[in-house]
Amino acid sequence: MGVKHGRDYEGILTDLTEAIGRIPDRYVFFEMDEEEWSRLGVTEQLEVDEALAEDLFYALGEESVIPVGSGVVIHDKDQHRIHLLIGEEELTFVPLI
Repeated sequence: MGVKHGRDYEGILTDLTEAIGRIPDRYVFFEMDEEEWSRLGVTEQLEVDEALAEDLFYALGEESVIPVGSGVVIHDKDQHRIHLLIGEEELTFVPLI
């Protein structure tokens, strides 16, 4: 189902993919270790990030908080944003409208 949004889905997906790339150990979401991740080429890593962004977009429609490696992805329905944090520090957010 995904989250409610007013922006173009492709734009949200692009921004979310870029934002996810800021979580250094995001690969653990797919049960990969650092060695497996480092063996992937840049193009393959981007493809994994895009798949993760798409999975998160749809999962956030059901779960408002999803851990991703050392980070957490939060759907803020009131502000129409997806926030990405590591600990208490916000890395970035993706606007949905």
